[in-house]
Formats: sequence, C-alpha cells, structure tokens
Amino acid sequence: MSDAVRPRRWRPAPLIANPWLRHGLTLGAVIYLALALGTIDVNWARVIDGLDRGARFIAGFLQPNFSARWDDIVQGMIESLTMTVTSTVAGIAISIPIGIGAARNIVPRPVYYVCRSIIAVSRSLQEIIVAIFLVAMVGFGPFAGFLTLSFATIGFLSKLLAEDIEDIDPASVEAIRATGSGWFSMLSYGVLPQVMPRLIGLSLYRLDINFRESAVVGIVGAGGIGATLNTAIDRYEFDSAAAILLLIIGIVMVSEYTSSIIRKRVQ
Repeated sequence: MSDAVRPRRWRPAPLIANPWLRHGLTLGAVIYLALALGTIDVNWARVIDGLDRGARFIAGFLQPNFSARWDDIVQGMIESLTMTVTSTVAGIAISIPIGIGAARNIVPRPVYYVCRSIIAVSRSLQEIIVAIFLVAMVGFGPFAGFLTLSFATIGFLSKLLAEDIEDIDPASVEAIRATGSGWFSMLSYGVLPQVMPRLIGLSLYRLDINFRESAVVGIVGAGGIGATLNTAIDRYEFDSAAAILLLIIGIVMVSEYTSSIIRKRVQ
C-alpha cells in the first residue's frame, strides 16, 4: 500500500509545539529530578531500626485499644469538636467581609489591595507554624488551636469567596446599579444570591478540614485530640494511638458524607 492511500492515525496535539523545546524541557526535568534525589540523605541503618517500630505500630492498628485511654480520648474529642465548630464560625464571620473586599469587580482598588494582603499573609503561613507561635504567645490548650484554625479559615475562605464574586454574572449587578441603588443593595441583591450556595458548600468543606487540622495542631500543644494522640505515641501505646486514629477517620467520614448531602441540597 502506498503512502498516499495509507490511513493515518490521529494523535493529540502536543502541549509544546516545538519538538526541540519539548524534548529539552523533558530532559532538563529528568536531570533535575535525578540530582534532587541524589541530594536526599538517607540513613539506611536508622530506616532498618525503624522497621521494628513500624511493625509494632501496624500490629497496634490490628488490635486497637479504646478502653485504656477512653477518658482522655473523650476529653480530646470534645476539645477538638469545640475548636472545630467555634473556629469555623469565627473564621467564616471574618472571612466574608474580607472576601468581599478582595473582589476586584465590586470594591475600590485600595480596599482590594488591603484585603488581598490579609489573605496573602494568612495563606503564606502553614497551620502548624501558626500553632507553634500561638502556643508560645497564649500557652498550651485549645484556645491556641481555636486561634490557629480561625486564622487558617480566613485565608482559605476569603480567597475562594473573592474568586467566586469575580466570576459572577455581571448582568444582574449592572441592572441593579442602573436603578440607582447603592453599593449595599447591589451586594445584597446582585452578588450574594449568586455566591451563597458556593459559600455554604465551602464553609462545610472547611469544617471538615478544621477537624482534621485540630488533630495536627494538637501535636504542638494546641489542645484537642492531637495532644492525646501525641501522648499515646510518645509512650509507645500504639494500640491506643490506633484507636484514636480510627475514631478520627470515622468522624471525618461521617462529616464528609453529611456535608456532601447538604451541599447537594443547597446547590
């Protein structure tokens, strides 16, 4: 069969059209990855020693002990749930005005830059680092965890709310402005009805995240179930640690399932 009549196979267009540039970037990425892996210092003797502790940890998962530290687990869970709910509510209350102020299409430029700066600061600091600072400032306990999770909620929710407002349909906003209504009327009748379902969904999603993060910040002394988990691991009580982790997984699964149902009904 000649080339003129031979059927050609369809291939998707490459992401980078220039083959020299495409192959050069691929080769550069492979070389960088190889060099980066070569800089990782692995202590194989310590890895081998840790296999025994890892095996005991896995064995603890197979036989979780809920009774040995039940009182501490209950207290830690109550603290985590309290931190989660209160920090989410406080974070949402602060995030809404900041998110509105960070939407370029509805506020003056100075307000936009100030609110974007607040979001940038909140998003640039990871929760565990903020928790370490706040534990040093206000002491050990759930109050430091509450402040940490509220701070993290502001960066998360404000940024996504601002982006949703910037993506709204401008027709309804322009129609309300054409009637001579003020800024708050435009916000109430033109903006919020369009973003409210998304805001509720993001708030429920943040509730899930805050509960998981409450277990993390507790490791550095910010209270909650994380502190109980850290104590169990420090004392090599892997069966109790396994029980705590299983409870965390169960609560996260239930909350995620519940929030997904609520989000579907709202949207």
